[in-house]
Amino acid sequence: MLSIRKPLTSLLQLHCKSNVLVQIRHASQALPQFSWEKYNVKRKNFGTIQSSDIGFFKSILDEKRVLTDENDILPYNIDWIKNCRGQSKLVLRPKTTEEVSKILKYCNDRRLAVCPQGGNTGLVGGSVPVFDEIVLSFALMNKIISLDSVSGSMVCEAGCILENLDNYVRERGLIMPLDLGAKGTCHIGGNVSTNAGGLRLLRYGNLHGSILGIEAVKADGTVIDCLKSLKKDNTGYHLKHLFIGSEGTLGLVTKVAIHCPVLPNAVNLGFFGVKNFDNILKLYKSAKKNLGEILSAFEMADFDAINTTVRNLKLPNPIADYPFYVLVETHGSNEAHDSEKLMSFLSKEMETGLILDGTVTSEPAKMQTIWNLRESIAGASLKSGYIFKYDVSIPQKHYYDLVPILKKRMGGRAVSVYGYGHVGDGNIHINVVVPEYNSEVASLMEPYIFEEVSKVNGSISAEHGIGFRKPKYIHYSKDQSALHLMSDLKKLMDPNGILNPYKVLPDEP
Repeated sequence: MLSIRKPLTSLLQLHCKSNVLVQIRHASQALPQFSWEKYNVKRKNFGTIQSSDIGFFKSILDEKRVLTDENDILPYNIDWIKNCRGQSKLVLRPKTTEEVSKILKYCNDRRLAVCPQGGNTGLVGGSVPVFDEIVLSFALMNKIISLDSVSGSMVCEAGCILENLDNYVRERGLIMPLDLGAKGTCHIGGNVSTNAGGLRLLRYGNLHGSILGIEAVKADGTVIDCLKSLKKDNTGYHLKHLFIGSEGTLGLVTKVAIHCPVLPNAVNLGFFGVKNFDNILKLYKSAKKNLGEILSAFEMADFDAINTTVRNLKLPNPIADYPFYVLVETHGSNEAHDSEKLMSFLSKEMETGLILDGTVTSEPAKMQTIWNLRESIAGASLKSGYIFKYDVSIPQKHYYDLVPILKKRMGGRAVSVYGYGHVGDGNIHINVVVPEYNSEVASLMEPYIFEEVSKVNGSISAEHGIGFRKPKYIHYSKDQSALHLMSDLKKLMDPNGILNPYKVLPDEP
């Protein structure tokens, strides 16, 4: 029987997350093709920005918060994976809800399209303009308003960076219920607007359950105040849920009330090599049974996914090469109790052969080093070529089926095809890396991959949203009755269609 190493002793020094992101963001300096040209989109009948419009915005914002210089605006026009590129000529940086309200009222009257933007960490083009939409950046709306240490409810502005919020509440004995690889850059408002899932949804649930209240601004400038921080408020329609996951197409989220769970006293992380995916499913069933209430995350990645981060970002792998890897994390209140449960689980599954080799640690620096392997997968392949990213939700018995299917379909056209994700909620991320983008390769995968997902009653988007890339494929997950109701809501709340156009909903015939 192979031995389990605890604590971890062979890891290299912790790689700073900021250094990893710097490598990813500078993987390519080449500008991507304009989105409208790449995807053959026609501009809708919106107004165009005049000097008088810029004068109005400068009258409500100071001049430094009205960006018109092309070099200043360029980062707001390109998504971080350099797939989509817009042509905005104006970026506005409000500091208050009142300023957002005035901006939207003016834009609605003038029929000027608006693209809301948080940390710009999205993967489906939802956070960047397509044509010349005005970018409304929430980066300066970053205040924490209140925190109730008894109930765990926090109220903050939409531009707060997720990691900053987590650090703030950790100092007060709480944690954020959401944890993402992009936490050092993404904004809570963007997380809410895309209904982000993250690494610990298995333990803390999705944002629909964690968000207690929301303040949002409609297209006409009306402020919708649903910011109560009660766990139970059963008074009429739950309007906050309209904005969660709507990607800024129904209204712009300006403040958030969120429930923060208690900081666990004991955290353990295991990283294991596994022979095949069938064994991962068996291991997951065993983890649910034997770890029960302390199980907080169950993640998987195949060899190519982990090897991409090891090779491209020079991150250390604490164990040898295996076909699959699993990360199991526990959150609990008693270190001795939790450690005993985890070690008992590991010993048992090494005897059964489900775990081939592994390492366990409770040291924060070593845990972060292991998590970096998993969290950096999304960006590591940017150094290998052009990447097609798919975020789908599939019944667990079919969870990994698409990866070998796509490998066979792509053949020698792909540099690599690999899968990783959140086994506990059925969300797999599939990356297809090719030397460069071309429409022939794209047509081999889309809509093919969405057709395959639909066959097993999956969802074409598990946590990244629909954005700009997927509206024409949304019918694979939603029937026409649902799409008609979505369209009716859009017309009611944004009749001129100025909020994040070309996103989420397909154009009606």
